[in-house]
Amino acid sequence: MQNLKRKIAILLSGGSASMRFYLLRWIARLVMPNYRLRWHTLDWWNDSDFNAYLARFGETDSLNIDRRWTIHQLLRLVADIPGDTAECGVYRGAASFLICKANQQTAKHKRTHFMFDSFEGLSEPQPSDGRYWRKGDLSAGETIVQQYLQGCENTVFMKGWIPDRFGEVAERRFSFVHIDVDLYEPTLHAVEFFYPRLNDGGILVFDDFGFTTCPGAMVAIKAAAGDISDQVIALPDGGGFLIKGRSVAQAAKLTNR
Repeated sequence: MQNLKRKIAILLSGGSASMRFYLLRWIARLVMPNYRLRWHTLDWWNDSDFNAYLARFGETDSLNIDRRWTIHQLLRLVADIPGDTAECGVYRGAASFLICKANQQTAKHKRTHFMFDSFEGLSEPQPSDGRYWRKGDLSAGETIVQQYLQGCENTVFMKGWIPDRFGEVAERRFSFVHIDVDLYEPTLHAVEFFYPRLNDGGILVFDDFGFTTCPGAMVAIKAAAGDISDQVIALPDGGGFLIKGRSVAQAAKLTNR
């Protein structure tokens, strides 16, 4: 106990950043032994433009910032890919904002961004979805999203339960689709609809991939036609993505077992 008090006293007295970081790691091991911190010296944490975006959505200290940065960077890969963009599961519009800005500033083809959401929160979870989510979770009204997306051009709000309005874009082709609906049924519908309509080189992002809180979404991705889960690159902070037309090998085994 005395050792802990001494270390905390060092932290409070304003030791060096490195000292405070290693003290934080030491405390974390006591409180959550399996939790892994990351380096505090990441350059993109100081990106003023990205930080202003996070502040716009109240996510400066959220647990989503790594996945937001990933979307921001992945959009660079589809600048010259023809096709519209879409998001399934919009919530307050943070991911759609990134997509719209890329469409306006870096895309070499004119695009329309379609946003599919009930704007009433999640539908009723099924047994395969586990117990983490409840009906109505993640609710954000359409008016709220419109306010957050002020200044974004060529956006279409597709209010309704997935997949009720998919047919309205059945003749469209897509370059980038973000799926973030957390549950089995809407995830399966979204993957089966958008994957065949994704142009070669286009990217499909699964926000819920790899999360134990979204078991239904994982099952849906693995159950999708063509077993596209084999193509998904899992990301270290949760989520995953695939690039249409790009072959992907199985991950190398790192042990002899």
